[in-house]
Amino acid sequence: MAMTTNSLSSKLIPSFVRCLNSSSPSFTAPRFRFAQRTTINTATTTIFAPPSQPDQSTIDDTNDCVYDFEDTKRLFSSVETGKLIRSTANLGMASVEPVVDLGMWVMGSRLMQVGLLREVVLGVIKHTVYEHFVAGADTGEAGRTVKKLWESGLRGMLDYGLEHAVDNESCDKNAQQFIKTVESTQSLPASSVSFVVVKITAICPISVLKRASDLLRWEYKNPSSFVLPWKLKTLPIFVENSPFYHTLTKPAPLTTAEELDLELAHQRLINICNKAIESNMPVVIDAEDTSIQPGIDYFAYSSAIMYNSGQKPLISGTIQAYLKDAGQRLFQTKKAADKLELPIGFKLVRGAYLSGETKLANSLGVESPIHNSINDTHRCFNECASFMLDEVSNGPGGLILATHNLESVKIEVENVVFRRRGKLAAKKARDLGIVKDGDKLEFASLYGMADAMSFGLRNAGFNVSKYLPFGPVDKIMPYLLRRAEENKGLLSSSYLDRHLMVKELKRRVKACVGQGLEEREGQLKTRGNTMVQVKM
Repeated sequence: MAMTTNSLSSKLIPSFVRCLNSSSPSFTAPRFRFAQRTTINTATTTIFAPPSQPDQSTIDDTNDCVYDFEDTKRLFSSVETGKLIRSTANLGMASVEPVVDLGMWVMGSRLMQVGLLREVVLGVIKHTVYEHFVAGADTGEAGRTVKKLWESGLRGMLDYGLEHAVDNESCDKNAQQFIKTVESTQSLPASSVSFVVVKITAICPISVLKRASDLLRWEYKNPSSFVLPWKLKTLPIFVENSPFYHTLTKPAPLTTAEELDLELAHQRLINICNKAIESNMPVVIDAEDTSIQPGIDYFAYSSAIMYNSGQKPLISGTIQAYLKDAGQRLFQTKKAADKLELPIGFKLVRGAYLSGETKLANSLGVESPIHNSINDTHRCFNECASFMLDEVSNGPGGLILATHNLESVKIEVENVVFRRRGKLAAKKARDLGIVKDGDKLEFASLYGMADAMSFGLRNAGFNVSKYLPFGPVDKIMPYLLRRAEENKGLLSSSYLDRHLMVKELKRRVKACVGQGLEEREGQLKTRGNTMVQVKM
């Protein structure tokens, strides 16, 4: 009986899926403080004027729908029914906090050191969260994911998912993988990849990055009495309210070996950038926690000075809006770049290290560098986005608005209240004349998250990318752990996606049933006419 039932299901389910598939063909005024001082390689004092007030006419959202969530047939027209079902199930599982907590505990426990159990856990992960949030194990699989996205009107940001290397051997291997990733874009459809993501923690030993960050912090606080002989020309890295508690005492200078390691790391980034120029592929450098972020910004901004020119930046950095100094740093760095006539690009995110940053600050008895409330983070994100949209609409540079958090503007979807941040940014971009054919603006979200918003922005005519981490399932677990920690409890976008996906699945079922009834009626009518003709 069981075998008969399974056999029947194996025939009916694909038929049912094929049938379903056939039926789907106000920004607030910026409040950045004045930059009292900034360093462009040396301690130079410069005072910038505050950003201008945004024109309120550009942020009036009344009676202006940028994209439509109601028409789920159009929204998910490029998504097969099987994919919708799997996505709904995975997002539903990820929305249950006890399940996420259990998964995080298992992946971080000693169970992962037991051979058989490790294989079982990795197998479960591979066929659930890995397939949902990761683009594949290598550049080949990631490339196939890019092509599928491209066919649906989206682009990819390729991210080799390894990080936190501890020695030069690992850094060399990772650098070669980044170069291979850049090279792989040449065999993909033109413009299907918007950026290649580079993690400095993968090409510079983490201990050296931490030492460089300490020295950069100390130099900023003691500019007249502290010199860094290895320091290259860079854009501003700190402002007065940046966190400095990581460096409580004067750090020792880099040893000869550490200076060599730093130079090797810089050479690795140069090699990646040279390949990016050759391939005409922009690079965005990811952000990390505040203990090492100064070193990362140093790499990003010194490379930007070396490579960025014209209107479009080759190298973009990342600003995390959940940090209290984010707005002022963005403003100060952009104005310093303008002074050098240097195009600068930023990826704007909320941040992924909330618990770690708060825990460390509390242990030291100092104020957390994170905003005191989620609304403050949203406000900072809005202000940074508004400022940069104004800037890139009138001059060089670029902006990646990376978000899957649907907060900010209330809308109604079948009596369910959501908040939609992408709508305001999209409306302002459109009003400023920032169009899809240009390179000024890219909306981005994590692969497997905020698909409804991605498709909505696509339908509205914007460049939209999905952030595509890739790598072997066991190597990319740190990324999955961070995604789980970052998104736990922030389920608004997941809820909206699931709600709209279920709505579209119901529509397809009704369409399938209706189509089946019409075919049955047609068959009966044909049979009846045939019988009449026979009798006659």
